Formats: sequence, structure tokens, C-alpha cells
Amino acid sequence: MNDQLSKIDHLAVIVKNIDQSVKYYTEKFNCKVKYKDASWAMLKFENINLALVTKDEHPNHFAIVDHSLVNNKKIKYHRDGIGYIYQKDPNGNYIELIDRESK
Repeated sequence: MNDQLSKIDHLAVIVKNIDQSVKYYTEKFNCKVKYKDASWAMLKFENINLALVTKDEHPNHFAIVDHSLVNNKKIKYHRDGIGYIYQKDPNGNYIELIDRESK
């Protein structure tokens, strides 16, 4: 077991409309908008981040911080500069490994 892979940074759920979803979550729950554009938003809760994503942008997933990812040749980068690699667990669920915590 890799002890460094123990922090879940965010959960990501697919939504139909980013603006409507941000409005819903921020009015119903105690969270703040960290980032928002037309295709995704990141909401900050006290204990975790929630990514709202569009269907064609990202799959439903959860993200775990993996600082050693920077040495991986398969790393890709999001527009915010965070490095990532998607993988699937044995049940077909997506896990996103990210090189640092979300901004």
C-alpha cells in the first residue's frame, strides 16, 4: 500500500448545466465557488471539494493526490496546470490521480 495516496481531493459528478448546478449547491449547502466556467466548476466544502463537470469534459470520478505523478510519462495537464492520470478500479469506476491539491 502506498501511504502517500491517502488524500481524496475531490469528487466529480456530471451535471447538465454548470450555472444551475452551482446555484443549487451554493444555496442549499455551505460551500464556496473555487472556480467556474462553462464546462466545469469546483466547489469547496469544509472537508472536500466537489467538481461539477459536463458529460463531454470529464467522467464521474474521485481524485486522489499523488505527488509522485510528476515523474510519470503519461501525465496530462488540466487547463489550471494540475497534472493528472485517469485509471479505472476493478469495477470500472474512474479514479483520477492528481499531482497536487486543487487550487
